[in-house]
Amino acid sequence: MLTKAYSETGQQCRVTFTFKPPPNTRNVTLCGEFNNWDPTVYPMQRQEDGTFVLTIPLQPGRSYRFKYLVDGQWWENDWAADAYVPNEFGTDDSVVVVP
Repeated sequence: MLTKAYSETGQQCRVTFTFKPPPNTRNVTLCGEFNNWDPTVYPMQRQEDGTFVLTIPLQPGRSYRFKYLVDGQWWENDWAADAYVPNEFGTDDSVVVVP
């Protein structure tokens, strides 16, 4: 799930990514075009209800591909993303649009 909050000037948008993984998941990392798909940059925080959450700033006026890396082993899409686009691996990437 994606939640967007714009700064008063509209020059930055804080996007909150919320992901509900399978039970017994140890960690989830947010990876995408905004961090060169680096799995060390944006580890997500586990909540009491088992979801993982992270808020990051993104520049308005574009869209960003992203996925969640679960336990460092498999990729998951955000099924509440703004869009989905095919990638070079034969699957789809989630997209967050920041107008």
